[in-house]
Amino acid sequence: MSASAVTIGTSKIELVQGDITQQELEAIGNAANSKLAGGGGVDGAIHRAGGPEIMAELKAKYPQGCPTGQAVLTGGGRLKARYVLHAVGPVYSGKPQDAKLLAGAYRSCLTLCSQHGIRTVAFPSISTGVYGYPVEKAAPVAIHTVAAYLSEHPEIHVVRFVLFDEKTFAAYQRALAEAVLN
Repeated sequence: MSASAVTIGTSKIELVQGDITQQELEAIGNAANSKLAGGGGVDGAIHRAGGPEIMAELKAKYPQGCPTGQAVLTGGGRLKARYVLHAVGPVYSGKPQDAKLLAGAYRSCLTLCSQHGIRTVAFPSISTGVYGYPVEKAAPVAIHTVAAYLSEHPEIHVVRFVLFDEKTFAAYQRALAEAVLN
């Protein structure tokens, strides 16, 4: 398993290639749809691993769903993580609004972490699956958004990007290296 990390103040951004459902951090991020209705990819894997209680909580607490660029919090069901952050990233259109919405999804998750005392969180690469966001464009948005948040919020100790394949991992490694240089 490949890994990379950088320190920002007292916090750390880590990159690993692997399965987000196996992470033993306090929370994991989920690439959800705006109806919070479950789906394929990361969303499907999290719901399968976490069990039906996650969907039951989503339906009970958030019957109206969640707007693009925002996130909501549920328990982790049968996952190793105590919480799941359901972030709704944009469907890629090639417009500047895409990056703002993607950054908003990560920022909303991190704000929920701060509000709920969550110090360790793992994220997938939001919007780069069926939503079609090119990973080479999404990775810098994700890394810069998280780094900027951590620089002002030392209460979050670890943000780990858990990336499913080598191509995605490599794109995040490049984005992390560029962020460190700037």
